[in-house]
Amino acid sequence: MKNMLSLALLSLFTPLAAAQSGGNLRIMAPASPGGGWDQTSRAIQTVLQDQNIVKPVQVFNVPGAGGTIGLAQLYNAKGDGHLLMTMGLVMVGAIQTNGSKVDLSRVTPIARLTGEYEVLVVPASSPYKTMKDLVAAWKANPGGVAIAGGSAGGTDHMLVGLLAQAAGVDPKKMNYVPFSGGGETLAAVLGNQVAAGVAGYGEFEAQIKAGKLRALGISAPKRQAGIPVPTFKEQGLNVELANWRGIVAPPGISAQDKAALVAALDKMHATKQWKDLLATRNWTDLYLSGSKFDVFLKLEANRAKNILKDIGLVK
Repeated sequence: MKNMLSLALLSLFTPLAAAQSGGNLRIMAPASPGGGWDQTSRAIQTVLQDQNIVKPVQVFNVPGAGGTIGLAQLYNAKGDGHLLMTMGLVMVGAIQTNGSKVDLSRVTPIARLTGEYEVLVVPASSPYKTMKDLVAAWKANPGGVAIAGGSAGGTDHMLVGLLAQAAGVDPKKMNYVPFSGGGETLAAVLGNQVAAGVAGYGEFEAQIKAGKLRALGISAPKRQAGIPVPTFKEQGLNVELANWRGIVAPPGISAQDKAALVAALDKMHATKQWKDLLATRNWTDLYLSGSKFDVFLKLEANRAKNILKDIGLVK
């Protein structure tokens, strides 16, 4: 029985063993070097190699259009069991807003990895002391409360749309000011160019701790350790959203290939090195693999589409 089990496990890892002997396991970061998807790809590469789970692992970048250029390349690599691509909620939104011909129903889901919850902040001098204060002003004059965040249709924009809905504000009337990055959003909030800003907690952490910004709420299901910010839910706004990152493979790979890739990521996730890396980078562990991630991805794609419809960005 033990021998049969050993043979089964050996056969499970055949595709990755083949990658070790006959070529690389390649991970595509569908964005420029240095960003979140690139960092995630290289973190996976490091742990897989250091822990001798898979060797060698190559990371390469295919930037553009919210990751949808990389997504198209992944789709064209049908059946390649040695290729992975990092992705996340940003891509889910970009597929809708960019009118991508390839969507996530055409990939092979492997695992959701990490996430970061979003916070809404105001300048320290703001008259809004709580979400209740901001919501009152928002309901009175939706267009008069400018809220800054990342690109149109992205995670920040979706969160503001959800908050508007929960607050009883028409999302189509809200004044969302998109910027290309968190640095520009931060500058706009600190410069009092907008009433509030939305981004991952890490983008604002230093200024919150320095007393320059006040965080009114966080999009987590419960209060987060080390982050003294109330959730939107506990303030009467039934909103929860994580800017999650995951990893997928091309369509058409064999069941054996998929099982091997899921097993490799499961093994990586269980290592102390991966857990230490999450702590160092302040990434929240949102690991979900195999069929559970398949279900999550379908639900999340539908959720994003509905949010973006409500905001008025897609029909």
